[in-house]
Amino acid sequence: MAHLLGGEALHLEYPTRVVFDGVSVGVNEGDRIGIVGRNGDGKSSLLRLLASRLEPDSGRVTRRRGVTVGVLDQTDSLDDDQSVGNAIVGEVDEHVWASDARVRDVLAGLVADIRWDAKIGELSGGQRRRVALAALLTGDHDVLFLDEPTNHLDIEAVAWLAGHLRGRWAPSAGGLVVVTHDRWFLDEVCTATWEVHDGTVEPFEGGYAAYILQRVERDRIAAATEAKRQNLMRKELAWLRRGAPARSTKPKFRMDAAYELIENEPPPRDTVALSQMAMQRLGKDVVELIDAGVSYGERTVLRSIDWNIAPGERTGILGVNGVGKSTLLALVAGTLAPTSGRVKRGKTVKVAILDQKLAELADIADERVSAVIASRRTTYATGSGAELTPGQMLERLGFSSAQLSTPVRDLSGGQKRRLQLLLILLDEPNVLILDEPTNDLDTDMLAAIEDLLDTWPGTLLVVSHDRYLIERVTDNQYAVMDAGLRHLPRGIDEYLELRKAQAALSAGRGGAEGAAPAGRGGAEGAVSRPPALAGADLRAAEKEISSIDRKLARLADQVAAVHERLAEHDQSDYEGLGRLTNELRELEANIADLETRWLELSELVGA
Repeated sequence: MAHLLGGEALHLEYPTRVVFDGVSVGVNEGDRIGIVGRNGDGKSSLLRLLASRLEPDSGRVTRRRGVTVGVLDQTDSLDDDQSVGNAIVGEVDEHVWASDARVRDVLAGLVADIRWDAKIGELSGGQRRRVALAALLTGDHDVLFLDEPTNHLDIEAVAWLAGHLRGRWAPSAGGLVVVTHDRWFLDEVCTATWEVHDGTVEPFEGGYAAYILQRVERDRIAAATEAKRQNLMRKELAWLRRGAPARSTKPKFRMDAAYELIENEPPPRDTVALSQMAMQRLGKDVVELIDAGVSYGERTVLRSIDWNIAPGERTGILGVNGVGKSTLLALVAGTLAPTSGRVKRGKTVKVAILDQKLAELADIADERVSAVIASRRTTYATGSGAELTPGQMLERLGFSSAQLSTPVRDLSGGQKRRLQLLLILLDEPNVLILDEPTNDLDTDMLAAIEDLLDTWPGTLLVVSHDRYLIERVTDNQYAVMDAGLRHLPRGIDEYLELRKAQAALSAGRGGAEGAAPAGRGGAEGAVSRPPALAGADLRAAEKEISSIDRKLARLADQVAAVHERLAEHDQSDYEGLGRLTNELRELEANIADLETRWLELSELVGA
């Protein structure tokens, strides 16, 4: 494959440290490279060097003649007074850009719900991010450099972006270099991974999963080599004392050792044991929403929500921005009263919220980390039965011993986020709500936090646009859609299918008022609304809807009965609990299938 650009013997040094020392890397046609590493190790600096946004202290960046480069920075430079349309396509005539399939795809995927004539200054952070992405992706660049492209994007937009980047170029044309903490995105898009650490850039083949596998093997080899070296040193010393020459052989290792390591790894969490412990701490009742709704004036945010949250439940909440996820969490937490229906809360429930703000750290900004921790608890019991000291907890969350004496105000954003989580856990809540917990965290710290949450025995509710996190730490997913709460037996894939169907139906009805028309961001090739039924077909559809209503009522009673049996069942009978759980999942899957069919028929009858 032809070379596009690269860096040779790059050296970059700041007054306090060396960022890169003699680094040489290259981007070839067809490369899709993800850059990972700890916060502050130089990921964005490497991107800026290769994009010629930053000059190295020594070494050079070369680019093949004629190669064009596009860059997405972490913060946009859009003009607040500019219109959305002008920011994306500039002064290009509409018939020119509207006839370009790539441009139409980008507009439909990113800005279909943003008014074409809206001013940039009127947009939210997420909308600005999508406009900046659209402005870049509508261009014709040979190499794209993207710095945290998924920031402020919801799961739906991230999935679209991954698909677009995979198919943007022919396999042997163009290149992509992306810095991101979104591990699902890395796995979906990247064919290679560069790890930035200790002033070097280490290449790995494949996306995030392949990188982790190879890194495990690298670390295993390093540990074995160090052990071998230490043993060799002792033998060398003994031989020298006896006056004999020293001899050694280089150890050999096989790559499949890493596969064996993964194969023998137990499941990340013992769900039955954690559920049993949660039942002991919480009792049978946690939080139940009964026909709950929230309205602000004439605007209904949530309507007729029925949700019984069980002890030990681990649930991910999905939905587009502004749909009512935070309102739902406020109902659960008790910080908001419903305007209709009611919320029942167990007597032993103790709720804690890890939100996007760091307000609780403001009062302790001048205190040192060690003093803050010492004022809480001396030990913390995990769901596995082990007891950790606060210092061990800090170590698991990536704090060094030197950072214990650091004032809270001097911590980085990621360190503050980790300290915030630790303080919440040390307070021992039994219901934990995480609202976008991945902000400011690198991939290693995300893995560490997920590992810690795997041993947490309480009820866990997570709102996040990080698909990897949702699928890693939760066992059930729900979506807030059309002011209601919908269970997703097939998880995020089902949610994306439902959102796609919604978009197609909306496009068939002419699109949302004020959204860009087909040539200006409307969904290309949108599915038109199905024709109305009449005569015998209409009567058959109405009859089937009535039948589905009766079946759903019966299934709801069966689900409630299984929940009661689970609560009353002997918690030491793991096999019996497993059978009941499987029965519950089968019932919920049947309900989901019937609800999908009900929606399809309702659209046909109401057309």
